[in-house]
Amino acid sequence: MTRAARLALVTAAAAIAALVLGMIAGGRAFPRIIPGLPDAGAVVRWGLPLSKLLMDAAGVITVGLLLMAAALLPNDKGVLGKSAVEYVKAASWAALAWAGAAFLSIVFGVADSMGRSVPQILDRAFLTSYATQTTQGVALTLVVLFGVAIALFSRGAITAGAAAGLLVFAMVTLLPAPLTGHTSSSPNHDLATSSVSLHLLSLALWTGGLGVLTLHALRKQPQLDVAAARFSRMALWCYAGVGLSGVFALVARLGAVSDLWTTEYGLLAVAKIVLFVLLGYIGYWHRQRTLADLEARKPRAFTRLAGGEMVLMFATIGVAVALSRTPPPEYSVPADRAFDLLGFPLPPPLTLGNIFSLWWLDLFFAVVAAVLAGLYGAGLLRLRRRGDRWSWGRTASWYIGVALLVFCTQSGLARYAKVMFDVHMIEHMTLSMVVPIFLVLGGPVTLALRALKPAARRGDRGPREWITTILHSRFTKVVTHPVVATAIFVASTYALYFTPLFESAMNEHLGHIWMTLHFLISGCLFFWVIIGVDPGPNRLPYVWRLLMLFVTMPFHAFFGIALMMMGSVIASGWYEQLGRTWGDTLLQTQRDGGAIAWGFGEIPTLIVLLAIAVQWYKDDDRQARRADRRAERGAGGDPELDSYNAYLARLNRADKGE
Repeated sequence: MTRAARLALVTAAAAIAALVLGMIAGGRAFPRIIPGLPDAGAVVRWGLPLSKLLMDAAGVITVGLLLMAAALLPNDKGVLGKSAVEYVKAASWAALAWAGAAFLSIVFGVADSMGRSVPQILDRAFLTSYATQTTQGVALTLVVLFGVAIALFSRGAITAGAAAGLLVFAMVTLLPAPLTGHTSSSPNHDLATSSVSLHLLSLALWTGGLGVLTLHALRKQPQLDVAAARFSRMALWCYAGVGLSGVFALVARLGAVSDLWTTEYGLLAVAKIVLFVLLGYIGYWHRQRTLADLEARKPRAFTRLAGGEMVLMFATIGVAVALSRTPPPEYSVPADRAFDLLGFPLPPPLTLGNIFSLWWLDLFFAVVAAVLAGLYGAGLLRLRRRGDRWSWGRTASWYIGVALLVFCTQSGLARYAKVMFDVHMIEHMTLSMVVPIFLVLGGPVTLALRALKPAARRGDRGPREWITTILHSRFTKVVTHPVVATAIFVASTYALYFTPLFESAMNEHLGHIWMTLHFLISGCLFFWVIIGVDPGPNRLPYVWRLLMLFVTMPFHAFFGIALMMMGSVIASGWYEQLGRTWGDTLLQTQRDGGAIAWGFGEIPTLIVLLAIAVQWYKDDDRQARRADRRAERGAGGDPELDSYNAYLARLNRADKGE
């Protein structure tokens, strides 16, 4: 038996052992059977967590294989090397196992929910009903479909771009099943949803990457030192993401600190924390010792330590699956429908003081804002250390945009935006028409291209090369076309509010995140075309930029007028459930929101006009100075003037008979 096979068996045994111990500690292994109530039996009781463990492990391995191919191993001008192609093909089989394990989870899930054995529920009607009408069943069905799609598309992927796309697809596939478990029923479901998402993605990249890296070392494949160095840099961020998200996930589920040692759920969480700390210590040992051994051509030290870390990682996954089967501790929450929907009590009557004082952590956008601010600051620091200059105006613009993003998503404005339509419209307009202006004027792509170093290996793709590739991709050319960017910016607003999409997005935290992200991204796309200072595939003359601005802004005014003239309430089901008794009626707040949409466009229009005027003036000034330099060098300053002077010279020579 090869060393890789032995390590795989030990790792699987550790994961199963951790699952069994966790089930016993959580009281789910041998539950008390109440006479008269249906019981699915031991096969289902153990088959469901084991199938979920297999599903999680297959998902992590799929992510690791695609990560290794797309980012850790060098490529040649976007074409995958031999080892990378092998890993992508292996990801096809791992994704197929992922889909199969998800199907088994559906079967055992039906049996568990109905309290019957597996042979009793092997009926098309039972399976179809569970897979299409329950949240957990729909989530598992999505995993089956997405897993099969990844398996099919991985068969022919030979480029780094295709592998990266499949990696993103696989990471999305990780999310549906866990987000429909305890997370969705947590009182603070907004915080729980965001923290679990960050936790899963960080853990999958960390665990899957290390697993495939260890396999690469055991197979004695080339370029191990490069892949290990890249993984080490990524693993540090993944460790921070797992730790941060784990803390917030516990905060969302535990009613008190004492629940950590007084409940089965808390004890399992403590066991997971201990394993997490051990993994951090081993990771630190990796950075200090084994990377140096790899550079010294001593790979055995790396494989020994990485193998031990892999066993601990998959044991942690086993504990996590047991934790998902253990109900979190119960604690009293207000018997309030608004609290169930919002995750916080209905705020008091709207005042300016409450907007600035009732702050509420939205973990997702807090992380987004921190990443935007941190990466920009890191780029500035690198330029400064190198002795290069960067415009203070661009820096101020960027951080003004980030500050406005924080205010819109974390302050009392975000609370009231979920309760009142007019406040929601203020948030919407600010996120789509003010924040993007300051962000695109910050020139983040230009800063990144100047701050990042080219890839160490010629033909390989580092972060700088990936940015350049994306900028020149066909997708970027299409979405930054003025017509497409304008259509996305304008038409999506009408499609959101005049269809059931808005109410659906308000009812789900993930839907609200996607809606807010859409406001931000569509606005950045539109204003990048008009006033963006970064290089792009479609650069318009300044006159056309003005025309694009003046053609687009009236559509927001028409949208506002349409809202003011409506006689019915948009998303009435959502707002009526909240039971707000103060302030204006639902219809009046909607009309106020229409008035805000109608008049709000003047503010961004003025800012954009000022930005275009300054850019136009600076561009003319640069062209004039460039012409002056050409004239000083004797090359001529103006092509038309040069042509006219040459014409006069020819006439002069003809008159002289030359």
